[in-house]
Amino acid sequence: MSHALLDVVIADDEPPARNRLRELLADIPGVTLLGEARQGNEALELAQQLQPHVLLLDIRMPNMDGIEAAGHAQKLPRPPAIIFTTAFDGYAIQAFEMNAVDYLLKPIRQERLEAALHKARVLLPAQVEALRPLQRARTHFSVSDHGRILLIPVHEVIYLRAELKYVTLRTKFQEYLIEESLTSLEQELGQLFLRLHRNCLVAQSSIRGYEKRDTDGESGWHAILKDIPETIAVSRRQYHLLRKLASH
Repeated sequence: MSHALLDVVIADDEPPARNRLRELLADIPGVTLLGEARQGNEALELAQQLQPHVLLLDIRMPNMDGIEAAGHAQKLPRPPAIIFTTAFDGYAIQAFEMNAVDYLLKPIRQERLEAALHKARVLLPAQVEALRPLQRARTHFSVSDHGRILLIPVHEVIYLRAELKYVTLRTKFQEYLIEESLTSLEQELGQLFLRLHRNCLVAQSSIRGYEKRDTDGESGWHAILKDIPETIAVSRRQYHLLRKLASH
C-alpha cells in the first residue's frame, strides 16, 4: 500500500470494534485517525467537521445505520470514500463487492484493512448510489445549506410539496428545498406519508383532520395540519382516502 497520507474516521456502536480498528490503523503508515463515532449521524457530523478521506462505517448502528450515513456523506462538498464493516456475511456483502464498494468482515485482519484503504482512495462517490436498493427507508433527509449538510429527521417533516425541479420540505419551524422526486419519495416513505394531491405528500401523523372549504367559488376538502396554520387541498381523485378513513 502507498504511504500517502490518508485521514480516516471510524463509526461503530461497539467499543471493542472501535478499539480493534484504532489498533490496526495505528500500525498502518501514513494513516491518521481523526475521530470516532458511535452511530451514523455522529459519523456524518465528524465527516463535515474533519473532512476525512475515508469513512469506516459499521452497517448496523442505532438511530442511523451505515448505509444511510454513506448516502448522506456522498452529498458533502468533499465526499469521503466509504469502507463498510460488518459482522454479518449476508446478501449485502456480495452486493457491496459487485459494486466495488469495499467491506470488511469482522473480525478484521490487518492485511485486509490495508487493502481496503488502498482501494478506498479510488472509490467514486457515484458508486454508493448502487447501494440505494439495499437501503431501508431513511430516518433523515439531508439538506444542503451553505456547503454543509443538515439532517432533518423524517418524523419532523409535515409535508413534501413538489415545486418545479425542487421539493419543499416543511417542518414546524422552517422550509427547506431538496432535489428529489416526489414519486420516489412516495415509493420509499409511502407507509408514513399520504399523497393528498398530485404535488404533495403529507405525513399521516401530522394530519389533525379534514374540513370542507370554499376556494375560488369551488367547494373541496382540505387537510388540517398539526403545528402550522396551512392546510393542504385534497384532490378529487384522492377523495377515496377520505372515504376509507371515514369507514374506520
